[in-house]
Amino acid sequence: MYLLLANPTSGAGQGSRVKAEVIAEITARNLSYEDISGTSYESAVLNLRSALKAKRPKSVIVVGGDGMVHLAIQELAGSDVPLILIPAGTGNDFARTMNLDLASPVTALSYSLTHPPTSVDLGRVNGRYFAEILSTGFDSMVNERANQMRIRSKIKYDLAMLLELPVFKPLEYEINVDGDRITTRAMLIAIANGISYGGGMKICPNSDIRDGLFDLLILEPVSKFEFLKVFPRVFKGTHVTHPKVKILQGRKISIESKAIAYADGERIGPLPITTEIVPGALKTWLRT
Repeated sequence: MYLLLANPTSGAGQGSRVKAEVIAEITARNLSYEDISGTSYESAVLNLRSALKAKRPKSVIVVGGDGMVHLAIQELAGSDVPLILIPAGTGNDFARTMNLDLASPVTALSYSLTHPPTSVDLGRVNGRYFAEILSTGFDSMVNERANQMRIRSKIKYDLAMLLELPVFKPLEYEINVDGDRITTRAMLIAIANGISYGGGMKICPNSDIRDGLFDLLILEPVSKFEFLKVFPRVFKGTHVTHPKVKILQGRKISIESKAIAYADGERIGPLPITTEIVPGALKTWLRT
């Protein structure tokens, strides 16, 4: 028996269409399932938690984006129940790291039903798991601004970035990477388990979700003109060659500053924070 957890409003309504396709595929394969999709984020959490206590499902099929992944991994991390992700969100960054087909989301279901799962790492911060990127600095301030907008579209992040950049100033950070202390000014700091955030921005393109390590990116201060010139390169991951971009690796990272942190697009809160990698914490499908 499978549990089906869907967000019908994800991807500007794409979730509802993809959910119907998933149910059709499950029915065609004569697989038993229970739809535990809630009417809100809170009800979905309660439904999943309750179902996992009452049953031993073969897998949880999650239809949605990174928000639904973030919800599901809080309950699935450290368990033997795998997550089948059917990408139907706006950003789909975890799906990108897992190399899923965004053009045909339901193919992820077929692949998962015919291949064994693999174990991937998760990050953990303030008692919460995250799958992709924990960040602070400019992008977190953009998130703060975007979350105050009523626009239900990816364009709100582009708009928020244009509004934030003229007033943003680099911050002072104290960073501890596995016991090594770093003091630096930075525009942005990203702690990466996966490769991307923000709908395909490959902030740490060489990050490996199975190596038991974070990739830590530090963007040292650059002029706003230089930032705008370099920023488009993040979609191909070529920004990492810029002289003001530093990348380190570590298992446990602490950051102190007067700043806000976000992980997987969810607000973590003010610094200081300490995050650790949790090797092999989640069973899911990495398409090869």
